[in-house]
Amino acid sequence: MVPPRTDQPGTRRTGTLRTQFTLVIFLLAFLPNLALTLPARQGEAASALAAWMVLVAVLCGAVGYLLSGVLLRPLRRLEAEVGQGRFAAAHADDPGEIRALRGAFAELLARLATEQERRAAFMATLVHDLRTPLIATGHLARVLSERALPEGERRELGRELLAENARLLALVEQMADAHRFEREDVRLSPRPCDLRALLCGVARRLTPQAGARGLSLTVSGAGHARVDPAVLERAVTNLADNALRYARTRVELRVTPAGLEVRDDGPGLGAPLSDLAQPFNAQPATIAGQQYTAGTAGLGLFIVRRIAEAHGGGLAYAHTVPAGPPTSPHSIFTLTLPEVTP
Repeated sequence: MVPPRTDQPGTRRTGTLRTQFTLVIFLLAFLPNLALTLPARQGEAASALAAWMVLVAVLCGAVGYLLSGVLLRPLRRLEAEVGQGRFAAAHADDPGEIRALRGAFAELLARLATEQERRAAFMATLVHDLRTPLIATGHLARVLSERALPEGERRELGRELLAENARLLALVEQMADAHRFEREDVRLSPRPCDLRALLCGVARRLTPQAGARGLSLTVSGAGHARVDPAVLERAVTNLADNALRYARTRVELRVTPAGLEVRDDGPGLGAPLSDLAQPFNAQPATIAGQQYTAGTAGLGLFIVRRIAEAHGGGLAYAHTVPAGPPTSPHSIFTLTLPEVTP
């Protein structure tokens, strides 16, 4: 059922559209009759003239009411379909305006359905991706508080607790960034930047992580561009962190005439980049041979893509398979920039 109309306080009631159509048709039919009848019947009695005009008014009103119903029939049919939550194919007698309105409603419902799917995926993220670090930190905190441990073991548990807490904070920050970047533009403060120096800064911070996994992390190339260093560094860090997570032996950060590249010799993506770089994707994803449920599988790539687009560039991915020994990287992420100068 369609809920009854409730006017907001302070708004003027204008009646239904059918009433307005009826009034317009009535006036268009009655006024010409009035203008023609009065001069032609001046000699008749006033009562007969009044009865005639009343009859003409009734007929004009009836015609106006019937015609307004015919004109508004497609709109009332669409109203019924909206109330039922379904949209059938356009009817043969639908005018162009009703067809456009039907398409607008269908598009709105599609957007609402997509938003609902993303909300469901966001809840899946909270349940799935946040549960593991929360359970781990709770277990470590309980061990530290309930057991008398040697100093060395206590310190080790403390380090694990801090690591899980850092992982949890990073995940929450990533989710917040993706939510913000999805709904508003990325704000930049561009200035001339040495791209090699930016990559070297990222490499310095990630060197301990690379060393812990026995990976080599190198920087090559040189160039300058007008960018927001802090925001761009964040994007490169996301790519490099993912590369270190899945690489077999090495990761390379490179400045090229096209922009910035992050290369690794890992297994690569299992789906197109356009499918993975989406916020709160409701579909499962395969990344580097690992299956991820709905959640944050593509948040990092989505943030990188939005940052690249804000700089006037984009995010591209290529996967190469060497013919001989693995002497070149398999996966290449390119964060393209509009203009890179030597």
